[in-house]
Amino acid sequence: MKEDLVLPAPAEKSTGPEGEPLLQVSGLTKHFPVKGGFPIRRTIGAVQAVDGVDLTVYEGESFGLVGESGCGKSTTGRLITRLMEPTSGTITYRGRDISRATRRQLAPIRSEIQMIFQDPYSSLNPRQTVGKIIAGPMEINGINPAGGRENRVRELLETVGLNPEHYNRFPHEFSGGQRQRIGVARALALEPKLIVADEPVSALDVSIQAQVVNLLQKVQRELGIAFVFIAHDLAVVRHFSQRVAVMYLGKIIEVGDRDSIYARPRHPYTHALLSAVPEVSLTEGGAPSRERIRLAGDVPSPLSPPSGCRFRTRCWKAQDKCATEEPPLVQIPGNHDGHLTACHFPEEPTIEARDEDIILDPALAALEEGTSRTEPTEKP
Repeated sequence: MKEDLVLPAPAEKSTGPEGEPLLQVSGLTKHFPVKGGFPIRRTIGAVQAVDGVDLTVYEGESFGLVGESGCGKSTTGRLITRLMEPTSGTITYRGRDISRATRRQLAPIRSEIQMIFQDPYSSLNPRQTVGKIIAGPMEINGINPAGGRENRVRELLETVGLNPEHYNRFPHEFSGGQRQRIGVARALALEPKLIVADEPVSALDVSIQAQVVNLLQKVQRELGIAFVFIAHDLAVVRHFSQRVAVMYLGKIIEVGDRDSIYARPRHPYTHALLSAVPEVSLTEGGAPSRERIRLAGDVPSPLSPPSGCRFRTRCWKAQDKCATEEPPLVQIPGNHDGHLTACHFPEEPTIEARDEDIILDPALAALEEGTSRTEPTEKP
């Protein structure tokens, strides 16, 4: 690839709200039933992986989706591409409701919605060559590009940084990062209008991450492809996405433009998420310029999520109201247009360092206090 290895500065132009809605999701829900009992097995509960997600993706826009592991990001992506059947809710693509469309009804738009999978090992057929894997979508959709499918596949391999001579190799002959690039080439084969990228660069080296991100941006500019970009790396999401949604335990708790989410977050969980990003200080003993928040415990089980606000069990601002009323995702005073937050008691719109760290884990606080007491003092 000829792209630079260094990520350039984020583009200032946001194409989102200025364009036409390409994808609209309303009340999207996916519950996985849990079976139990003997000898007759019956449903005893449900894992609420996705529970009432609302989002809009515009033509040519990069929409980022971030959150902790297990919050439902990947499931949301699979629901959008209709690789999973939603329990309830609507998925509207170009004004057409596809949430209950049959396989025959989905056939005309399958080529317009593609996905880059998170696992580069299980997403490729080990019995097929790379050429067969990438040419498969073109064969299924009856697409015969100029010069033939083989030439097109070789062009795509070169585009994603692989040798065109790899056409006849099998997936087991590639590293994990190379396999992911094969997945990117397969998603680009049909020149789709929407790509759901589920952790597309998490398996790549840092230098290759920059190459692939630059590649996706170039393709987006030239072909006008919209992205739903799912990732844990907040720096990559900030660079690539024009709007960002923060997800927690199956729900979107905050959504807004890139600058609002990263510089003026309002939900306590968004503050905690951003404070977890390592900050490098170039001066010895320099004071931290960003707040520091450390939460206690893990995300509650989606089998039995907390009532009201789902973040209240780990929130330092939780009150009785948070346990009885679920906060709606609305624009609260002080937010910019399009910046929505689901919180009864939002934080101040800043990420500057606090007077005291927020530490909700008593064991951690006791450990740090004990360590500071046992530090040897300098003898005169």
